[in-house]
Amino acid sequence: MFADQMSSCISQQWSPVIGDPSVLGWVTVAGYGVSAILCFAAWRRTTDGAVRLFWLVLSIFLVCLMINKQLDLQSAFTAAARCLSQFQGWYEKRRIVQVSFILAIMMSGTMVTAIAFWTLRQHLRQIGLALIGFAFLICFVLIRAAGFHNFDAFLNTEIQSVRLNWVLELTSIALIAANAVAALRRRDHRRGTV
Repeated sequence: MFADQMSSCISQQWSPVIGDPSVLGWVTVAGYGVSAILCFAAWRRTTDGAVRLFWLVLSIFLVCLMINKQLDLQSAFTAAARCLSQFQGWYEKRRIVQVSFILAIMMSGTMVTAIAFWTLRQHLRQIGLALIGFAFLICFVLIRAAGFHNFDAFLNTEIQSVRLNWVLELTSIALIAANAVAALRRRDHRRGTV
C-alpha cells in the first residue's frame, strides 16, 4: 500500500521527459558520450591494472550520466524524497535534511576523492585531471539531486545567456576528456618511440 502511494505521488510530480532540450543540454549529452568513448579507449590501451580499472569505471559512469542527463532521473529522486517527506510528516523540516544531505555529499565526495587520490597516487600524472573532473561530477550530480532550491537557483544563474550549471558540468567533462586524450597520446607516443 505504501509503495503504491509513493509510486502515485512520484508519478504526479515527475515523468520521464527530455530534461534539458536546449542546445547546450544536447552539447552536454554529446560531451558525456565523447568522454565516455575516450575513457573506454584509454581503458583498452592501458596495461596498468589500477589505471585500467579507473578508466573503465569512469567510462561506465559517463554513459550513465549521459543517459541521465536527458531522462532527468535526479528529478525522480527529488520527487521521491519530497513524497517520502510528506508521507512521514517531515516536509516542513526538509531544509535541514537538504542541507545535511548536501554536507554529507560534500564530505563523502571529499573522502572518496582523497581515498582515490591516495590509492592512485602513483598514477596521478596519468589520471589526476580526470580524477578531479570525476570528483566534481559526482558532487555536482548528487547535490542537484538533493533539489535544494537555493542551490538550484545559484546553478541556474545566467552569465551572458550561459547557465552556471552548464559551465560547471561541461568543465568537469572537459577535464576528463582532456586527460583521456593525453593518456591516449602518451600511449601512442610510447608506441612510436619503441
